[in-house]
Amino acid sequence: MKPDTDNKGKIVIYKTPEGKTDLEVKLVRETLWLNQYQLADLFATDRTSILKHIRNIYRTSELREEATCAKFAQVQQESARSVTRQILYYNLDMILSVGYRVNSMRGTPFRIWASH
Repeated sequence: MKPDTDNKGKIVIYKTPEGKTDLEVKLVRETLWLNQYQLADLFATDRTSILKHIRNIYRTSELREEATCAKFAQVQQESARSVTRQILYYNLDMILSVGYRVNSMRGTPFRIWASH
């Protein structure tokens, strides 16, 4: 499925070729966005590994944080109240960079899907 960049804020579904993972992918500002937990799920690894790769990408100036990271408000219902939290999301440039670094077979199918 090719992402539709004309619909800002649209959510598309990515499914791994073996059908084991479904991810709701945000389309905002003409790019895909995933949070740390979604990245860990996508690449079948833990969030600690994802954060290590993100920090190294920024530390080596491969990508700039202000260009690849954004906070999106997320509303959650907790008991009888609604709580809004700012969640860090990373754009397609970061997703692909992390995908090249993680030791995972999941990176290649996602890169193919995202580039079509």
